[in-house]
Amino acid sequence: QRTQNQQHQRRVQSGNLSDSFPSGDEDNTFTGNVDNEINGNWISAPTGSIHEARLKAKVKRRLRKNSSRDSGRGDSLSDTGDVVRSVVPPTSPKGKLLNRRSRMGKGRGLPKKGGAGGKGVWGTPGQVYDEDKVDVKDPNYDAEQENCVYETVVLPLDEETFEKTVTPIVQEYFEHGDANEVAELLAELNLGSMRGDVPMLAVSLALEAKASHRELTSCLLSELCGCVLTAADVEASFHKLLKELPDLVLDTPGAPQMLGQFIARAVADNILPKSFIDGYKGRVDCEYARAALDRAAVLLRMSRWTGLRIDSLWGSGGGQRPVNQLIKEVNLLLKEYLLSGDTVEAERCLRELEVPHFHHEFVYEAVIMVLESKGNRTLQMILQLLKSLCASTVITVDQLRRGFERVYVDMADLSIDVPCAYSLLEKFVEQSFDTGVIDKKLRDLCPCRGRKRFISEGDGGRLKLSSY
Repeated sequence: QRTQNQQHQRRVQSGNLSDSFPSGDEDNTFTGNVDNEINGNWISAPTGSIHEARLKAKVKRRLRKNSSRDSGRGDSLSDTGDVVRSVVPPTSPKGKLLNRRSRMGKGRGLPKKGGAGGKGVWGTPGQVYDEDKVDVKDPNYDAEQENCVYETVVLPLDEETFEKTVTPIVQEYFEHGDANEVAELLAELNLGSMRGDVPMLAVSLALEAKASHRELTSCLLSELCGCVLTAADVEASFHKLLKELPDLVLDTPGAPQMLGQFIARAVADNILPKSFIDGYKGRVDCEYARAALDRAAVLLRMSRWTGLRIDSLWGSGGGQRPVNQLIKEVNLLLKEYLLSGDTVEAERCLRELEVPHFHHEFVYEAVIMVLESKGNRTLQMILQLLKSLCASTVITVDQLRRGFERVYVDMADLSIDVPCAYSLLEKFVEQSFDTGVIDKKLRDLCPCRGRKRFISEGDGGRLKLSSY
């Protein structure tokens, strides 16, 4: 009980002490020792240090509140109650990566090396590096290297590499026909001693190709002579071709005649001297070489006496010929077939035209010829030819359909010249369907001429008026 009385007296004294001061006068100095409680702890401190203890507690609470927002800052509290910002490195790994300030506690807090430091940095923005000056006192210095000029060295092609490199170039040329591109590709290669084999390789590939490819080869030789090849290279290539004719004949039986045409075309294009053929007179033992030279001599004499154009010796490619010329050749082909009846020869001639995109014109002209002939013989021969060409896939289904549809569209004009065109067309279309040349859908598209009724079928046979 005595102890309880003492505690009660202490509480009364502290209450009286707090009542003796008005609010806001807590900063006044104390004249004695006072017991007080700070943050739940009873301390006994001098009267002048109570205010400092309260300020310290207030700062600590503020630091604990902001610790989650600013965990990377190393703020601390000094003994005098002031906040001190230390240079402790940030605890966050991400903060360490993003902080480019010096961690040594020195400097003004600017980025290291003026922003030019760090991984993947090549200096400050806008900095231009000059060429390093040669140090004469360098032990590795060599005076002879100052005036050196470095160039890319391309090794010359050997025989095996030459064939593997140049063959795709020539084959691509057969597709696009751009001689300038071939000249640029060959200029990038170090042909060396194999330069004279370029015409030989091109002619050898053209012998096994189409007539349009042989025409492209002749144009290529004429374009390359002077920029990539010399006249001596072309002449040396034809000498080698004449020597290798026995081997070329094994793959291409018509090689002597075609090589003779190449020689005549080269002489006409002025890339071979006119004395090339005369130099072989009386000195040729190979019968194939003799046949090639004779063919070239005959063509040159014909061009001199009869005006034969050697520049069009191979003819022009299928897509390069005008449409009117192609139509004339198609009509001539059909007329020759009706006279000879040779389906194989007609198929070969159609292939040599090299116009698969124009075969619908062949079908169109063939059907028109059936309508104009009005005979059963022409109908049967044309039907047999179309069946053979469709079976050998020379004429595709799409080209056949386009040819028939063109006839269907022009029937109104054709019936003016051929009054019975509709009946003949129905007959031909029906037989084409029976033999499997066309399908049912194409047969159903065939137009039929509506019959004109002069007598009404529902009026008891009465005649219609002329104004009807």
